[in-house]
Amino acid sequence: MIGYVFSKAEERGPQDPFERLLKIFKDLLLHTSGDVAEAISWLTELDKQYNLTTPDYGIADFVQDLVDKGFISDPEKSRTGGGSVPTKKMEGELRKKALDDVFDQLKKSKRGNHNTNFTGQGDETTSEVRPYNFGDNLDNIAISESIKNSQINHGIDDFKLTEQDLQVQESYYKSQTSTVLMIDISHSMILYGEDRITPAKRVAMALSELITTRYPKDTLDIIVFGNDAWQIQIKDLPYLQVGPYHTNTVAGLELAMDLLRKRKNPNKQIMMITDGKPTCIKRGKKYYKNSMGLDKTILNRTLGLAVKCRKLQIPITTFMIARDPYLVNFVDQFTKANDGKAFYSSLQGLGEFIFMDYKQNKRRRKK
Repeated sequence: MIGYVFSKAEERGPQDPFERLLKIFKDLLLHTSGDVAEAISWLTELDKQYNLTTPDYGIADFVQDLVDKGFISDPEKSRTGGGSVPTKKMEGELRKKALDDVFDQLKKSKRGNHNTNFTGQGDETTSEVRPYNFGDNLDNIAISESIKNSQINHGIDDFKLTEQDLQVQESYYKSQTSTVLMIDISHSMILYGEDRITPAKRVAMALSELITTRYPKDTLDIIVFGNDAWQIQIKDLPYLQVGPYHTNTVAGLELAMDLLRKRKNPNKQIMMITDGKPTCIKRGKKYYKNSMGLDKTILNRTLGLAVKCRKLQIPITTFMIARDPYLVNFVDQFTKANDGKAFYSSLQGLGEFIFMDYKQNKRRRKK
């Protein structure tokens, strides 16, 4: 894993020694869930193997630059004595890097912004034009077409531009969307020597950066689910870790529905990243768990919520990062119950699937 991270960073990385090391360090920091000391330790090992530093610029110089440039806190000023931690500046840089990484996968894609099937006084112009109607946005006037009409209607010698000459460019409405992203943090997300939680974190960070910077009217809530479910903030994503948990999908869906109920946007959706079937539900204060096969009690509760979301017009898109036949069977049942969508994704393709689905998810405009 470390070799892969290093080779990708080194291949495309900047030539400035600090920037080159910073690019690698960001990847390591995400893998270590924000543990600065461990990330520096890994970076030191990489330096021994690949000679990342020079006699004029070593790891100690890099660490001092991280402090001086505000990427990590000064360990000497730590009140708890726990050493350096990432700053808000570093958290922002991690989100930006995650977004860039995902768009590197996407390369060039068609521009989109939750377009609907309706045209009118929208946000994104099209190639179509129509006659001006009173109240249309004057910023959408099609100058060339309007002048052409004026010449045709009045001639060149008596040039004038009247309301009847005006043409406007059609535009699509960009719907506001409220999204809840559910991330599975059950123990299986790190089983069998495969790190599934880091790609999930990277995608969540990229999606949060996309929405906050490019779709500011949209909302994104992030929840994690294991034995229970709870909401986390965007700033918490780099530090997210897997726990010794079962998979309580019901708790995650219930919390997601509660959050969406408070949102005023008419367009709502749930995106769920998981690698397994539901194995846990809560009965009062006690947990009912069964990791063997598909437990009918747990399955029925889960499918019941999928149906409830469908009735509330909340589609669920499931990103399953595993392809075992019995898991595929569960996702098929779940998707049919909700009338949603499902993607069976590799870890490398997870970001591409989620971003393409988010950007191309066209919803009818609701009044």
